[in-house]
Amino acid sequence: MTHHPPSAPLMAALTAAERGWHIFPLRPHDKRPALHGETVCPGIGDCAGGHRKWEDRATIDPDRIRRAWASLPFNVGIATGPSGLLVVDLDMPKRRSKSSADTPCGVTTFRALCERAGQPVPATHTVRTASGGAHLYFTAPAGARLANTAGRLGKLIDTRAWGGYVVAAGSITPTGPYTPVNPMPPAPLPEWLHSLLAPRQPSRGLMAVPASSRASRYATAALRAETATVRDARHGERDATLLAGARALGRFVAWGDLPRDVVEEALQSAGECTGLSERQCRSTVRSGLNWSIAHNSQRRTA
Repeated sequence: MTHHPPSAPLMAALTAAERGWHIFPLRPHDKRPALHGETVCPGIGDCAGGHRKWEDRATIDPDRIRRAWASLPFNVGIATGPSGLLVVDLDMPKRRSKSSADTPCGVTTFRALCERAGQPVPATHTVRTASGGAHLYFTAPAGARLANTAGRLGKLIDTRAWGGYVVAAGSITPTGPYTPVNPMPPAPLPEWLHSLLAPRQPSRGLMAVPASSRASRYATAALRAETATVRDARHGERDATLLAGARALGRFVAWGDLPRDVVEEALQSAGECTGLSERQCRSTVRSGLNWSIAHNSQRRTA
């Protein structure tokens, strides 16, 4: 029997899995997941007990990987959360206008961030992206469940953790390949970066909301209950639960029982704790509050 050597995409997938990184297939020459979506889920195999998204189906099992890559040269996605990773994505400006030439790239912005913090640029596992940017791989702190962020560290700097993924080295897109620059093992996430990326806590805290004319006991209890519900939301229901919580609490904002900024901060923190991105949480919370405030201009009487 003739044995053919593994293809380059398969080798990239197996190499990532050997590092303990949970991987899943991306479309050939693309960055999008190759797995089916919830609307067309067949309900069999991995999804026999209900639809499982790419983060749940990512694996380190070499047999499953070989079977998955046997038919097509899929690119390789790394589910950062299950892999215990936090990846800092340093992007390049979009080449859409002449002004983009004057925009600092993510690498430059990150170096400036390190300098302001009085810290050296961390040495860690690094991959050059297809656009010419860089992925800096770090191991996430034990017990921490960090979420994705977009722009929190600076312009053109995103992070990928729970709820996110990155394209692995060895993958190729029409823009170019993803290639290793520093193959060393990922370094632990520096404490100063962790402090910047940890979920933001409400500045006044749930327990600090007074039961007064500005926040009745009932409104305060509702705030605590809704944020607890958001934190406990299951994967696939997180955004809908966050929206429902914002709509439920918006009436108390409209009636003057709760300050809007307290509600926004509490829901933002709860949403980020589930793995939703900072940007997605902010958009969902604002949408839900705006809708509720518009529909609850007058207090209902019993």
